[in-house]
Amino acid sequence: MTYAEAVEWLYGLQLHGIKLGLENMRRLARTDVPACIHVAGTNGKGSVCAFLDSMCRAAGRRTGLYTSPHLLTFRERIRIDGEMISERDVARGLSAIRERMEGWQQAPTFFEVTTALALDWFREQGAQGVVLETGLGGRLDATNAVTPKVAVLTPIALDHTHYLGATLAAIAGEKAGIIKPGVPVVSAPQPPEARSVIERTAAERGSACHFIEAPWTRSPVGLAGPHQRWNAGLAVLALEIAEARVPAEAIERGLAVVQWPGRFQRFDERIVLDGAHNPAAAAALAEAWRAEFGGAKATLLFAAMRDKDVRGVLAALRPIAARVITVPVQNVRACTAADLCAMARDVDPAWPCEPHGDMASALAKARSHPDRILIAGSLFLVGEALAHLDPTSPAPERTDQ
Repeated sequence: MTYAEAVEWLYGLQLHGIKLGLENMRRLARTDVPACIHVAGTNGKGSVCAFLDSMCRAAGRRTGLYTSPHLLTFRERIRIDGEMISERDVARGLSAIRERMEGWQQAPTFFEVTTALALDWFREQGAQGVVLETGLGGRLDATNAVTPKVAVLTPIALDHTHYLGATLAAIAGEKAGIIKPGVPVVSAPQPPEARSVIERTAAERGSACHFIEAPWTRSPVGLAGPHQRWNAGLAVLALEIAEARVPAEAIERGLAVVQWPGRFQRFDERIVLDGAHNPAAAAALAEAWRAEFGGAKATLLFAAMRDKDVRGVLAALRPIAARVITVPVQNVRACTAADLCAMARDVDPAWPCEPHGDMASALAKARSHPDRILIAGSLFLVGEALAHLDPTSPAPERTDQ
């Protein structure tokens, strides 16, 4: 297959939806990954993975990084030494996996095949260490077929409740499912009901359990917002517990130069992009906005998925947004612009909201106001916005996961 044919086939697997479980992964790929750090949680997973990757690369380690979703191209999900997997390697790897799964009664999912591609490629490329981000949950996530050096849990909040459960304790149980017998776990501060589940799971599996107590303050951090210093501290402790032996100079350099698009990303003097898509992430975004801009209000360009707590996200952003401009994104789960405005009025009937049918008109309207522009509510929105803002960017490869 060519690259275009390969990703078209891969995206077609999304029709099978999300099927949690590990049986397919154990058939699809070898899971003996070198020096792996496995990251689960509700918010901050991608940022913690980016910090880990940046510090290891600063120490000269050949490091594989697996994250999701992508903003513009599928290739963003799989990197080694900061470089995306090539189109040729995607096409070659997916062709091999397609042959491997021929005749299976239960077809693997999009995420299972993507994870298998990543694991195969990291092994081919001689990765000395791998950072894996879970896709959904943890216990039955495709990435959980791997046994890591350390398991990392970022802050847990209510999200994906239709898959993971309606309470923090239930969700924590799924996330804590990445804890393997005897493998240490490092966690961010957690709500009491989540912390107790993590501690109990670690005790049952004979795993040492560590919680960070303070944010990283020893050196500059390249991602904006107070919450990113907590993410940085979590990543540093994970390296220490994993006995990665990354020198202090490489830790500080890696934290300072890290880049992670779509997380309080300053596109220019006026525009900030952030993929915050649940109330806890939106609250952290609002705190970061105030830390950067004080009491200045934003024009909020907003999109969200129907399966999210949209009103909760909007309520968290209301204190920093003077008005809302809504737009749909190219995703089967996307809310309509009109429905988003109705939800904004539920949050505050006096909150000005204007729906738009496409990104170009929404951006033009946002720019007609004098405020800074905050583009937030979904990483899918961030990807589409970046493609419009930067004429050199490729059109986003559409994905529903």
